[in-house]
Amino acid sequence: MQTKVETPNEVSINTQHVKSKRKSARWLKMLFKSKTGTVGLVIVLLMILMALFADVIAPYDPAKTNVTDRLLPPAWSEGGSSDYLLGTDNLGRDILSRIIVGSRVSLLVGISAVIVAGAIGLAMGLISGYYGGFIDRLIMRLVDAFLAIPNILFMLIILAVVGPSLSTLIIVLGVTTWVVYARMVRGETLSIKERDYVQSAKAIGAKDFRIITVYILPNIISSFIVIATLNVATTIILESSLSFLGLGIQSPDVSWGLMLSDGREYLATSWWVATFPGIAITITVLGIIFLGDWLRDVLDPKMKAN
Repeated sequence: MQTKVETPNEVSINTQHVKSKRKSARWLKMLFKSKTGTVGLVIVLLMILMALFADVIAPYDPAKTNVTDRLLPPAWSEGGSSDYLLGTDNLGRDILSRIIVGSRVSLLVGISAVIVAGAIGLAMGLISGYYGGFIDRLIMRLVDAFLAIPNILFMLIILAVVGPSLSTLIIVLGVTTWVVYARMVRGETLSIKERDYVQSAKAIGAKDFRIITVYILPNIISSFIVIATLNVATTIILESSLSFLGLGIQSPDVSWGLMLSDGREYLATSWWVATFPGIAITITVLGIIFLGDWLRDVLDPKMKAN
């Protein structure tokens, strides 16, 4: 009977696989050890599943109006109907269905805008921190200019000129929030590029692109992921604020901010129209923050709050 002898490549692959499994097991253990991290992960996963399967889960068409059933209270309140668990809005649309479908737009805008902002900020921060000199001063003055104008005011001006739409909103949120990533990445790059292994790579003639992507980027990606995760929550709030002001998502699309805008006139008489979308925003943002705090402790311990 012959025994199979593993090649060096196979041994290396198996070793990496074992290390990966151990790392995943350690992360899961740390996740379930953290109550807030576990709660955050559960909330985020539920929201993502709700967004992915919104058309299947929603009991009614979120855009379908029914004037005869307008402003019905929740099912457990006096005058409520079991057909509409969370009640209806001023046009008779089912609030539960609109919250479920609205999660898709709110999460899409939040995640997409963070990807746009993160890509811009990562590139600008790496270039600024690595090359320094005139390029660094130019990019930092651009960052200062963005920080001098309140984000929400800047967004309102652009959206008022260009006109609101889903794609425009994502781009505007992305190009106005990249400075957070740029400043963090620049600071990390300035520190890392002075280390011995980076200086050694320069000494043997390694190209700048290789030094940035192989030696610098892997060492800042943990901090970047943490900030990006936490900023998804901020972006969802910004989208809701812009939609509330009428310059974000427009009908017939549905978002939680637009639902808040529709319900603000009925707060005194029909509290549920605006209250439940507000609760959905709060729960989602808290879930993302809880998960982001856990990621900060795991991926970047030096950022952990004292």
